Amino acid sequence: MTSPAGELSVAEIEAALLTRWPESKLEPSLDRIRALTDLLGEPQTSYPVIHITGTNGKTSTARMIESLLRAFGLRTGLFTSPHLETLRERICFDGEPIDEERFVETYRDVEPYLGLVDAKSEAEGGPRLSYFEVMVGLAYAAFADAPVDVAIVEVGMGGAWDATNVADGQVAVVTPIAIDHVNYLGDTITGIAGEKAGILKPNAFAVLAQQSVEVAEILLGRAGEVEATVAREGLEFGLRGRLGAVGGQVLAIQGLGGLYEELFLPLIGEHQAHNAACALATVEAFLGGGRGELDVDVLRTGFAAVRSPGRLEVVRRSPTIVLDAAHNPHGAEATAAAVGTDFGFTRLIGVLGVLSDKDARGILAAFEPVLAEVVITNVPGPRSMDADALAAQAVEIFGEDRVEVVPRLDDAIEAAVALAEDGADDLGGLGVLVTGSVVLAGAARHLLQGTPARDQA
Repeated sequence: MTSPAGELSVAEIEAALLTRWPESKLEPSLDRIRALTDLLGEPQTSYPVIHITGTNGKTSTARMIESLLRAFGLRTGLFTSPHLETLRERICFDGEPIDEERFVETYRDVEPYLGLVDAKSEAEGGPRLSYFEVMVGLAYAAFADAPVDVAIVEVGMGGAWDATNVADGQVAVVTPIAIDHVNYLGDTITGIAGEKAGILKPNAFAVLAQQSVEVAEILLGRAGEVEATVAREGLEFGLRGRLGAVGGQVLAIQGLGGLYEELFLPLIGEHQAHNAACALATVEAFLGGGRGELDVDVLRTGFAAVRSPGRLEVVRRSPTIVLDAAHNPHGAEATAAAVGTDFGFTRLIGVLGVLSDKDARGILAAFEPVLAEVVITNVPGPRSMDADALAAQAVEIFGEDRVEVVPRLDDAIEAAVALAEDGADDLGGLGVLVTGSVVLAGAARHLLQGTPARDQA
């Protein structure tokens, strides 16, 4: 199905974007995105920005910050990546994805400048703007046009050279840093930390999640260089307590300006509680420099409204089917810890697929202690690690009798449900965890909930 003559659809725009460099490819340069934002009138300077980097927890933390600021009456713009089902999820206003009409209008406004930047870069021997660079330009332009009171912006990869870094964050947030994207960020934790520290700008407020000693030294060194104010989890703020509750958990958080109790967060896992502490400190820093106590009732409203699809998201019952976007060992360890303590499964079967550039062995090893068996499958799309190749690694970690290969995701989920129910009497304790990739979680969400897999032309 095609759109009427002269009109564009979201699907046609996405098809055009997919002809560009993929998000998995990075060149350490801000020249192209700077050229684009210059032509657009530097839209990223027309509103305050909260900038978020780290290895894991970025998207959930960004969503929490957005929900809290919206509860305080601000009009919010939110930029996250990658998306689960539709690329419009990446650009949100007041918690909702940009609508199709506004997305198309924004693209029409920006499109002529894309050609100018592409031509200049190619004339100089460089590439065209990448998929991600164009999405950043669209987001910044859309936020300026709205306009928003604040933009919460998640980096795509790294920090210093990430396309989002043409904006200067009034508050910079660094979630836990671990090894990931080694092809571009390097294979040392200090090197990765140095790249991510690049979002800390002069006189900004830096909110730092708990980090290893060597990472903390890098971040604090950068903060000192740019004279940023620093708030560290475990020192200036932190999680005081958490209790499990139906549909989430109840938190007590020591913020920068006071102790906040009885905060219901409808997300599961201790890692999400720590993300919540960082989000609260960020909002305190943004609204008042961390010097005053915020209205706890407004905070309760904001936290209660948080949604983070694809993050330990329960989409079915009997047996319980959980989706999680963990795609590196550090994230897998957090997910494994959560399913081990917060769900009470007596038998949990994994459906696991990973992208070819990920640390598959590390992901498998993190999940082995909590999975009775694992069904290996392909991730939809060309970047998937072959299921048979992944299964060979899984056999080394799980043993041959605990590994099954089912290439198609729908069949893999059915096989996992059958394995969970096989010989079990306690249906309430049975579970299936679909994980290993954001793309896999999004595809499973579409299959199990009937949500749109993508915008249709």
